[in-house]
Amino acid sequence: MSDQSQTRRSMLYRLGQGLMGLGGAVMAAPIVAYIFDPGFRKFARSWIDLGNVSDFPKGTVRFAKYTNPNAAPTDGDSKQIPCWVRHAEDGTFQVFYVNCAHLGCPVRWFAQSRLFMCPCHGGVYYEDGSRASGPPPRGLYEYSYEIKNDRLFVYGGELPNLSIPGTTPKDDRTPLTVGGKERKA
Repeated sequence: MSDQSQTRRSMLYRLGQGLMGLGGAVMAAPIVAYIFDPGFRKFARSWIDLGNVSDFPKGTVRFAKYTNPNAAPTDGDSKQIPCWVRHAEDGTFQVFYVNCAHLGCPVRWFAQSRLFMCPCHGGVYYEDGSRASGPPPRGLYEYSYEIKNDRLFVYGGELPNLSIPGTTPKDDRTPLTVGGKERKA
């Protein structure tokens, strides 16, 4: 009888150890994934459709949003990236990152004064995105854009900085793609 209780006791002990180990692994998995995710996640910039050219009348500045191509399923509303689209009288476009070049606060467009203004530290930008006054050291960062089949596309996916100022790649390896599929002109 003593032999059976030892066997039963040791079996329950091993079962308890196994369940505690499994529970520890389940609890550690999100922490390990958080630590190692940036090393495995590829941040890619791609061409993103902002809409019809007719949605942005000449002589206006409009607010637009696009879905970040690098969004994770848990990003929620933060995967929507805002931008300002300026359609100049001469027919050219400028698409600005919404972030101030000083500390990244979101700038607002004031149509009456035709200026972009930053509410955080008083940075002011002209309609063309160049610096007007305040602490920003440079003008607003711009997206590269293309017009294909009367649709406006921007090249985005990462926040701008001095090493990623929003410029289009200078090679043919990055064709105009939407949702991973190449768009033909």
